[in-house]
Amino acid sequence: MAKVSIILPAKNEAPSLRNLLPKIRELMPDAELIVVNDGSTDDTAAICRQYGTQLVTHPYSMGNGATIKSGARIAQGEILVFMDADGQHQPQDISLLLEKLTLGYDMVVGARSRRSQAGMHRAFANGLYNRLASWMVGQNVADLTSGFRVVKADKFRKFLYMLPNGFSYPTTITMSFFRAGYAVGYVPIHAPKRIGNSSHMRIVRDGVRFLLIIFKIGSLYSPLKLFFPISVFFFLLGCGNYLYTFTTIHRFTNMSALLFITAMIVFLIGLVSEQITMLAYRDSEH
Repeated sequence: MAKVSIILPAKNEAPSLRNLLPKIRELMPDAELIVVNDGSTDDTAAICRQYGTQLVTHPYSMGNGATIKSGARIAQGEILVFMDADGQHQPQDISLLLEKLTLGYDMVVGARSRRSQAGMHRAFANGLYNRLASWMVGQNVADLTSGFRVVKADKFRKFLYMLPNGFSYPTTITMSFFRAGYAVGYVPIHAPKRIGNSSHMRIVRDGVRFLLIIFKIGSLYSPLKLFFPISVFFFLLGCGNYLYTFTTIHRFTNMSALLFITAMIVFLIGLVSEQITMLAYRDSEH
């Protein structure tokens, strides 16, 4: 049986870890358990030592993605399990994800129900991410941003250099797997309310993150598929403006020219981005 490494990013999650670590130990006694302490100022480190957990400590907070990379670098398992340390991911669901992985998948993600989303704005944003990603890859993406996932270690490490240090690592790795032709599956889960402090994310930062992830979805999979419809939109606006000005003042105006040029520039940006993306994924194979 393949060795499993369970990796938990943790920043000031002492209240949750007191309950979570013994449950994981009970359900997965043979698994390697790694907690990456991302500059915590509470008793996170002491609790991890109490339960014999392998502890990696960042001297200061480096971000969720950085903790994932730190854990993946030292993990000895052939299969990596990533789950949050805040109590939202339930240890009993690990076996469900591992079981589906044996059906030929390279990564299996715990897909949260709508009731599991932290607020209406998060539910709306995640729904939009999922629909856009599904359209981009031509497959059903049930939960693009879930941090609860199991993955084959050798394939995951191919993309370590591409992962950001912030909160959008799930988006990056999911789109990277689809782009590389690896099989991604989903298992429905229920994520209860987190234990401890309120989420480290805020509405304003969520808004910025929303825009960044929208562009990241396109740039990681197929930039031209995202830029081409935008280019067509500006081209049609130019055509409409030209028809209007030609019938009213019998002229080709600067606005029409600007819209046509914009359409061309957007298309060329998408074309160049597509080539850059191809080079990035070619490098991942090495």
